[in-house]
Amino acid sequence: QVQLVESGGGLVQAGDSLRLSCAASGRTLNGYAMGWFRQAPGKEREFVAAVSRSGLSTGYADSVKGRFTISRDNAKNTMSLQMSSLNPEDTALYYCAATSRAYYAGSNEYDYWGQGTQVTVSS
Repeated sequence: QVQLVESGGGLVQAGDSLRLSCAASGRTLNGYAMGWFRQAPGKEREFVAAVSRSGLSTGYADSVKGRFTISRDNAKNTMSLQMSSLNPEDTALYYCAATSRAYYAGSNEYDYWGQGTQVTVSS
């Protein structure tokens, strides 16, 4: 079993940067691809970014490409999302997740989920 806990969310202004972290326990992360998803009020949960088991391959939603960077540190059993040039449309509850499938797996194929961390971007 894998337990995931997100941290780093908060209230920031448009244009600011923020770094989200996801810490895992119960099992090492090297056997899992990792991803970030977000859900805004009244909207469906959407894919944000994902990283392969090795950390060598990544994928991003078009809405965040060029602004967000996903990375992982298997030695520390953590995964991060560096967010820059934030805008109000990025406001959402952000979840980290792990999947035994490839990093490009769909949300329904992720096995473990954190409780989420809130990111609010004011204009």
